[in-house]
Amino acid sequence: MQQKYASNLIKNLGLSFPLLLDPGNLLAKQFRMVFKVSSALKEVYQSFGIDLERFNGNSNWELPLPARFVIDRDGSVISADLHPDHTKRPEPEETLEILKRLTP
Repeated sequence: MQQKYASNLIKNLGLSFPLLLDPGNLLAKQFRMVFKVSSALKEVYQSFGIDLERFNGNSNWELPLPARFVIDRDGSVISADLHPDHTKRPEPEETLEILKRLTP
């Protein structure tokens, strides 16, 4: 994601925490957490007006695998979830439960 889109996301959602930006998925590639969007999925994305080339600032049509990392204020990793199948994603309710346990 390009910085200009991240800034809009932070503003629109009222986020109060930092986002990790990984232009070109360079960090994600080091951890083998990137998949190439298939031609069929690319057509679906484009039919919904999703333009990864514009959004990501390159023509790779690659995305990081969906993952959830919950990191405590002291830098400790509290929870990490990643699945090699990009269609399997952590449930938002699970994330909320993890975050509730962190809140004093």
